[in-house]
Amino acid sequence: MTAKKRILIADDMHECILPLLKEAGYDPVYLPVIDRVGILEIIEGFYGLVIRSKTSVNKELIDAGKNLAFVARAGAGMDKVDEDYLVSKGIAAINAPEGNRDALGEHVLGLLLSLLHKIPSAFEEIKKGIWDRENNRGIELKDKVVGIYGMGNMGMCFAKKLQGFDCKVIGYDKYKDVLDETFITRVDLEELFEKTEILSIHIPLNTETNQLFKESYLRKFKNLKVLINTARGEVLDTVGLINLLQDGSLYAAGLDVLANEKLESYSNEEVALLNTLTYLPNVLITPHVAGWTFESYQKISEVVASKIIELG
Repeated sequence: MTAKKRILIADDMHECILPLLKEAGYDPVYLPVIDRVGILEIIEGFYGLVIRSKTSVNKELIDAGKNLAFVARAGAGMDKVDEDYLVSKGIAAINAPEGNRDALGEHVLGLLLSLLHKIPSAFEEIKKGIWDRENNRGIELKDKVVGIYGMGNMGMCFAKKLQGFDCKVIGYDKYKDVLDETFITRVDLEELFEKTEILSIHIPLNTETNQLFKESYLRKFKNLKVLINTARGEVLDTVGLINLLQDGSLYAAGLDVLANEKLESYSNEEVALLNTLTYLPNVLITPHVAGWTFESYQKISEVVASKIIELG
């Protein structure tokens, strides 16, 4: 009898992944609390590795996994996975953006509408006994130009969810071709700079995109008023963003990600920057939860399992 292919699941996953893999003939080993040292000690005995965010899959770990056929990231971003080295070793790299794209698309829409209509700041005033209608007058999304930077799973899902708001949706992507432009119009970078009023960022973090959105770059957007970033914090220059908000160039910003999300490790400078952002009434920050819902938790596991099974 052929031995079953063992798969190490080295992070917390929805329970549905275990029966799905078992039914397909795999032997999943679920060790959600294992640390990096533990993974390095046992990874040689596994056919596949499933991780989320805590584990960096670099050359050291890949070399230790001498029998790995794949590494699967339960989520969209692959910035902690050395995909080039995996490819050079003949190891498949899997991710699951299909699992949380709907969650993220809804979250971006929630951030955007909350900012346009000043919902959080108005509520904060009411808690203080202030009933101010005029200064909490909102702005409609209708007829605005929404520019989507990055037309992958996340960007396209958000574009689709904008249907029904009677706004114009344009998108730019340096690498991806879009076959269906039913709910988005593909433009070049210059047209994106020229027309965008609301910018939503949906690009991966890599050496090319790290700190791409510096202040000088953001100022190329001639009509930009609202910025939403649910990609990675490192693609956006926080100081530059604050400057645009404070000088009135930007009406509002919504962030689901920060360059450093371990608040307990902050330097004095980082604390000061975060305090500045959180004190601004036209800024909303959420703790990297845009793609993290009860539904996406299960769907991500289902997508990962299906892609593993497709590998054979």
